[in-house]
Formats: sequence, C-alpha cells, structure tokens
Amino acid sequence: MYHFFVPEAGDGPLLTIQGADAHHIKHVLRMKPGEKIVISNGRDRDFYCRIQELGEDTVTALVQPETVEESELPSQITLYQGLPKGDKMELIIQKAVELGAFRVVPVAMKRCVAKLDAKKQKSKGARWQAIAESAAKQSGRRIIPEVGNLMSYSEALREAQEMDLVLLPYENARGMASAREALDTVAPGQRIAVFIGPEGGLESAEAEAAEAAGARTISLGRRILRTETAGLAILSLLMLTLELQQE
Repeated sequence: MYHFFVPEAGDGPLLTIQGADAHHIKHVLRMKPGEKIVISNGRDRDFYCRIQELGEDTVTALVQPETVEESELPSQITLYQGLPKGDKMELIIQKAVELGAFRVVPVAMKRCVAKLDAKKQKSKGARWQAIAESAAKQSGRRIIPEVGNLMSYSEALREAQEMDLVLLPYENARGMASAREALDTVAPGQRIAVFIGPEGGLESAEAEAAEAAGARTISLGRRILRTETAGLAILSLLMLTLELQQE
C-alpha cells in the first residue's frame, strides 16, 4: 500500500496531500477515488485512508477506522557511518532506513578519503534527507529518519556515550561469540549506537577510543565486509533480534 507523509495530519476525518506527492498520486500512480493509502504525520501516528477526491494540485483522503500495523522497531538505532567515497552514502542511508534505523550520522574518521566542506555538506545533506524520506515511504515507516550533520569521530563518541548500547563491528574483534553476547543484551526501549568505519576500516587508536567510551567491539564473521555492507549486516541482526522479541 502506498505511504505518504503529511506533517500536519491530525484528528480530522479528512486529510489533504499537496505538492509533489499529490502530483505523484494523480499523474504517476494514476490512483482513483476509493483506493487505499496510508498517511503518516512523520512522528507518531499513521492513518489508514481512502482517496476521496483528486483535485488540480491536491488529494483529499478520508480517514478509516482500521488500525495501521506498527512498523517501527521498539528501539532507536543510530548509525554512525564513516564518510564513504562517491555515492555510497546514498545506498547506506536508503537501506538503513528500510532496516529500521532511527537516525544516520556521517562521521569524519582518520581513514576517510571523502571530504565535505560547508557548501558540499549543505547540498549533500538535502539530498541525503530526501533519500531517507523516499525510503521511509517505500518501506512503510511511521517516521522519517533524520540524516544528521557531519560529525567528528570524537563528537560522535561523546554523543554515543549517552546511549544504552554502543556496538563497533571491527575486523580484529574476537569470534562471533562477541556478537552473540552483545545481541543478548538488546532489549526494547534502548537507544543503540552502531559505529561503522570507512573504506580502509578503523585505525586501532579509534577502536581503542571507542572501547574506552564504552563501545562493545564485535565480529561480523570471517570475511572483511565493505563499509556499505557492514552497517547493513549489523542493522539486519538488530532488526531480527528486536522483532523476534515482539512476537
């Protein structure tokens, strides 16, 4: 079912979609009155609706009594991603949102090749946030995950110290037992941080700093994963762990 965000959606029986989404419904999807959609306010509420009227540049939908199934994970996961080269960040954001990440933050680490000046950060940030919104619509998320501003590694570690669990997939971590032990501590309601290094991985001093700040280093297996794969692997494990606890 198609999913759209209307920030001002409230308790009224009629909700109005405007702008690009209204154009998409009418001219691209070619939807008709009576068809079903889901509208979210992007924060805490979903509305199951039927299209009532297709206007020139608006779509009016009638709220239905049915309840929309919860789509959010019961824990907030922040992915601190070492800034990768090229357009890899776009893929990482898209898939992280699909897998349930609450927030994605690009981080400048020692082995990052890519650099962002103020001008690039502004344009990239807008592009990345648009990708997060598109992925949230596609995957039926209740919220639009935030893509944060670029942080230094030390800033990211200080922020993560306020969280309940900090995970650091690291190629020098001991076997998969470390991952199992860490996943056994995952519980609904936690705020979880995941740190992923850039191409070339983390320097040993960065891993040591993370451990000193309370991070648990874990292994993701015997193979070396690319930066765009590692975050998605641990997010998948966290998603499975949390959703199994809800059954």
